[in-house]
Amino acid sequence: MIIVLKPHTTEENVVRVENLVKKHGLDTHIVRGQEMTIIGCIGDTTAVDPKFFEVDSSVDKVMHVQEPYKLANRAFHPENSVIDVSGVKVGDGHLALIAGPCSIESYDQVLEIAKAVKASGANMLRGGAFKPRTSPYSFQGLGEEGLDILCKVREEVGLPIVTELMSADYIDLFNEKVDLVQIGARNMQNFDLLKQLGKLKRPVLLKRGLNATFDEWIMAAEYIMASGNENVILCERGIRTFETFTRNTLDLQSIPVMNRKTHLPIIVDPSHAGGKWWLVEPMSKAAIAAGADGLMVEVHNDPECALCDGAQSLKPAKYDALLKQVRQIADVIGKTM
Repeated sequence: MIIVLKPHTTEENVVRVENLVKKHGLDTHIVRGQEMTIIGCIGDTTAVDPKFFEVDSSVDKVMHVQEPYKLANRAFHPENSVIDVSGVKVGDGHLALIAGPCSIESYDQVLEIAKAVKASGANMLRGGAFKPRTSPYSFQGLGEEGLDILCKVREEVGLPIVTELMSADYIDLFNEKVDLVQIGARNMQNFDLLKQLGKLKRPVLLKRGLNATFDEWIMAAEYIMASGNENVILCERGIRTFETFTRNTLDLQSIPVMNRKTHLPIIVDPSHAGGKWWLVEPMSKAAIAAGADGLMVEVHNDPECALCDGAQSLKPAKYDALLKQVRQIADVIGKTM
């Protein structure tokens, strides 16, 4: 249930209605827009008659929310959320341009790539320190050493860093060192981990699971938000279908659908979606044209020798050419890079 207050309602009246909601045993979540304020009622609303609130002079209307997710729901928060990642804004026209290698291999490797992608226009640096791999015999990443390399490169280049958290064992370390904490597709429904993310002071990038529906994805975000951290960015990275030619199938429909269902920013990872470097350019451009709030692209200076996912990585020159085209599309639809 949500209570929409009349435009320009005073703070005193907002508090009065909020207290009225709490008297009925419900928690509240208040969203203040430019003109109106919305009070979200959280809890079991089935036994509460909306007329209790409709009679208040400050209430415009009371609406039931059918979906099980509340905090992520567009009805609770009609305006687009803007997430701040160490000074980089994401959402509502601000594009996140995240680039870097799939896996951290060495300081020199990451530094060279970071300088190149920043010169092209990237505003965040990605890199895997802890790598989830399908095979236990594949390269698993450098761990804490890789995270330290990312931090050193951030100091040198000035880009906020994005890397994947796989275990709650490292949550304090990530809270201290990482600007945007990535939760991979395999952990999208690791609910115990998602609850722990609510304690983070850092924003979270939540990737869609390989087989997840839209509502399952949103509910995963709701777990994080309900635990106290509302700074969530969604990431579409392709889903598993019957097709085997590509690594996954990029669901471009998820962009307008999620923009309709939620207020959270949504970015696209075209590298993991297709698994082939030559698919990254067309899928990136299509994603921005469809309304995505950013891209996360794998860039490697020597993809032929990469320890992880070289086949889906762009070389710096190709990434530079891609961003020039993305900038043109962004200008047309009114987004800034």
